[in-house]
Amino acid sequence: MSQDPWLQNYDATCRLGQEIAENIHERNRQQRTGGNPAKINMTLRASLQKLKQNISQLKEGLLRTSSSRRIMQSEADRRQNLIDDLLTREKQLNATFRGDATEPEPTRSSLMGGGGASGGSAANPWLINETDETKGLTFGEIKQQQQRIIEAQDAGLDALAAVIGRQKIMGQEIGNELEEQNEIIDDLAQLVDKTDGRIRNETRRVKLVETKSASCGMLVVIVLLLIAIVVVGVWPM
Repeated sequence: MSQDPWLQNYDATCRLGQEIAENIHERNRQQRTGGNPAKINMTLRASLQKLKQNISQLKEGLLRTSSSRRIMQSEADRRQNLIDDLLTREKQLNATFRGDATEPEPTRSSLMGGGGASGGSAANPWLINETDETKGLTFGEIKQQQQRIIEAQDAGLDALAAVIGRQKIMGQEIGNELEEQNEIIDDLAQLVDKTDGRIRNETRRVKLVETKSASCGMLVVIVLLLIAIVVVGVWPM
C-alpha cells in the first residue's frame, strides 16, 4: 500500500528543515573560523522560503482532506499538531538564521532525531541521526565529546596562528633587510656617478695638457730652426 501523499510531503518538508538546520550550523561554524558564508547564506534564504511554501501546502492539503472527511478527526488533529510543530520550528530557524536567537540547546532525543510522521509522532526535521560514535553515550558525554573536538580545532587554529605570526615577523625582517640593501645600492650608485664624473674631468684635463704640450714642442722646433738659419746666414763661409 502506497503512503498517503500528505505524509510524503510532510516527510519531504522534515528533510528540508533538517538540511536547513545543518546548513545554519555550518554557516555559524564558518563565521567563527573566519570563513566566507556568503554562498551558504544565499542557499539558506532560498531553502527557508521553500520551507515556508511547503508548510503552507501541508496546511492547504490538510484543510481539503478534513473538509472532504477522507481522514478521521483524530488523524486530522494529529496532522494539525505536526503542522503547528513545523511552524514553531520554522520560526526558530528563521530567528537563528537572522542571528536573533542562538542555536537551541537540544535534548538527547532532539539531537538524535525523532520518529517518522507515518509512525504517529512528530519527526525532528533538522537534526542529524545518531552515529556509531555516539551510541550508548549520555547527553553530557556527547557534549564533552563535542567540546573536545572544538578544543582540538581551536588548538589547531592557535598553532596555525603562531606559524602565520612567525612568517609575518620573518617577512618584516626580510623587508627591513631589503630596505638596508637598497640604501647601500643607492649609495654605491651615487659614488659611481661621482667617480665617473671625476674620471671624465681628469680625461679632459689630460687631453688639454697633451694639446698644450704638442703646441709647445712645435714652437721650440720653430725657434731652433730660426736660430739655425740665422747662424748659417751670418757665419762666414
